[in-house]
Formats: sequence, C-alpha cells, structure tokens
Amino acid sequence: MALTTNRNILVQEVAALMNDYAQTEYTTATVWPMMALALGELDQVLMEYNIALTNETSKVYIVKAGSPYLTDYPVDLIEIQELRERQQGSDGQFLLLTRKEFPDDFPPTNSLVSWCYKSEQVMFNMRGANVDMEVRLHYIRRPFSGADSDDNLYFNNNAEMFIIYKSAALCAMFIAENETRAEVLNDLADKALERVVAISNKGKQQMMTRHRPFRYSYKTRGR
Repeated sequence: MALTTNRNILVQEVAALMNDYAQTEYTTATVWPMMALALGELDQVLMEYNIALTNETSKVYIVKAGSPYLTDYPVDLIEIQELRERQQGSDGQFLLLTRKEFPDDFPPTNSLVSWCYKSEQVMFNMRGANVDMEVRLHYIRRPFSGADSDDNLYFNNNAEMFIIYKSAALCAMFIAENETRAEVLNDLADKALERVVAISNKGKQQMMTRHRPFRYSYKTRGR
C-alpha cells in the first residue's frame, strides 16, 4: 500500500536517530542531500528486483497514420516491457505488438505490426499504419525522482523505514563521522530493505526469483 509522507517529517525522524530532536544541526537542508542518495539507492534496488512498485502502465499515445515512430514517452521511463495497440477511438482491447530486432517494412494496414529500438527511439512498421493508432506502454519506471512541489514523497511503509535508516546512516558517516553509529543504522536499513523485497515477493511464490545479499552499505568491520 502506498503512503504519502512529507519529507520534513522524515527529516525529523532522521534527526531523532542522530539525537538532535530540536533539529539544531540536522535540518532539512542538511539531511536532504543524504536522503536523496538513499532514494537513489532504493531506486536501483527496486528496479533490479522488478518490484511491483516500479511497474507502470502509460497513458495512451497517438501514432498518426503513416508515422513509423513513437514520438512521446513517459517522463519516468526506464525500460519498456511491452507495447500494445488499438485503432484510435476504439473501445476494444489493446493488442500486444511483437518486438523485433529490426523494423518491418510491410504495406500499411490497420496495425503498426511490430516495434523495435532504432537510434534510441521506438520504431514500428516502416510505413506505419493506414489509420491513427492508440499505443499504450507497460514499462519499468523510476520509483522516486525526488519530492514534489509540496515536499511529498511516496512509499510503501517498509520503504519509508529504509529511507529513514539509510539517510541517518549516511549522516552518521559523512556528517558526524561516527562509523559505529553508521554501521548500526546501516544494519537497520538492510533489514528494512529485506522486508520491502520479501513483502513484494510474497504473492509470487510460483515464480522464479533472484536472491542476492542486501549489503549495499560500506563495511567498517575489521578495521
């Protein structure tokens, strides 16, 4: 379940973990750069595991008759998983387009036929379709691109805890220069991250999943 949280509330939690309840040192301006790094790390993990939070269905895009290109894309697009089409104005189902290595070159019909990447652009049948087509993307999106205009961030509950612990760990390491505290906070962040992935995979028991250790933090043991 997604939750909306103001980043200033998360900063208060981070400051509390740094024993700065009055936020005299760990203000939003100080903590936000570390929180942005934690968000970037969470982005990468969620994309690597293809967690449902990063899967998205786009709005409908129009490809004009005779055009072989998709000219507009979602702003948070990372990777296209599949493309579907139907004639503009139709209320029927979107039909799956086959992905090819190279564009087809068939006479135009009422279908875009297939799609491929060419020069970092989505290309359909080289002659396009003979009618305007609606296209919808299923794609992997960037989960967290920063705070919105109201300083809101969007998480599932466990991801929020990862951001709090990881941000505090980065503050401890690079601001307070307290490696012992940083290591404890990193351990808490790792456990929160494990819960995020475990909850996502709970409903996928019949699917093959990848498993890897959750050690994205630096190591200080043995120094």
